[in-house]
Amino acid sequence: MNNKDAGLEDLSLLSIGLLALALLATGVVAGIIAGLLGVGGGIVIVPVLYYMFTALEIDPSVLMHVAVGTSLATILATGTSSARAHFKRGSVDMDLLKRWWWAIAIGVFAGASLAGNISGGALTLVFGIVALAVSANMMFRKDGSHLADKLPGSPLKEVLGFLIGGISVMMGIGGGTLGVPTLTLFNYPIRKAVGTAAAIGLIIAVPGTLLSIWFGWGVEGRPPFSLGYVNLVGFLLIIPASTLAAPLGAKIAHAIDPSKLKLVFALFLGFTGLRMIYGVLV
Repeated sequence: MNNKDAGLEDLSLLSIGLLALALLATGVVAGIIAGLLGVGGGIVIVPVLYYMFTALEIDPSVLMHVAVGTSLATILATGTSSARAHFKRGSVDMDLLKRWWWAIAIGVFAGASLAGNISGGALTLVFGIVALAVSANMMFRKDGSHLADKLPGSPLKEVLGFLIGGISVMMGIGGGTLGVPTLTLFNYPIRKAVGTAAAIGLIIAVPGTLLSIWFGWGVEGRPPFSLGYVNLVGFLLIIPASTLAAPLGAKIAHAIDPSKLKLVFALFLGFTGLRMIYGVLV
């Protein structure tokens, strides 16, 4: 199927039905994983969308951009709910955010601008490489280990914020995947790290979504019902599915060994990262 000018006429009713079912399943899986492990759904949503769009023969030049943009849009809803809940519990470090937000935001604009002007293959490589790094961190870093007792001073602290914002927006993820390990590396209490990272997710998702729409505006080859690089069908189906599934994940987490779950997810990330890199280079 040549999908250079993607439209309803290019997809059969069966394909559209499968697309909707796959998006619902993506939301359910993302919600369960988020509830189980406390990670952001984007780290699951992006690779699933990537493989789903590949199976539907969406133009390879844009499919990763759409996966990333759609994931960022879902974080607008899920991140708002998460950040509000953590704020009510006092687990968001507002002092740090006041000093750090602008560096993260500059990183987001830089990362989104770079993502909007590089090939889909290069964007896939970024996701694959960082996914491998996150996988290694989850598998080999011991609980409670840290590099220093507090965050470094300026300008290194701002550089860290810039990198978190820039890399996260290029991957279509919120603040949890990179923010939590970074903060805990500098001896942040895990609950405060998770809560602060949830707020960072909004700093990433708001401009990231708008820039994904901007850079994808009028680009050919996108799936039907896409606003720039944000697929509206994905946005509308993933959010309710992930929201309803997250409590189930949290319930399961209390019934089984979380360390084994963490290992399984790390292996999933490692396999996904390697598969993406292999698909681009071979």
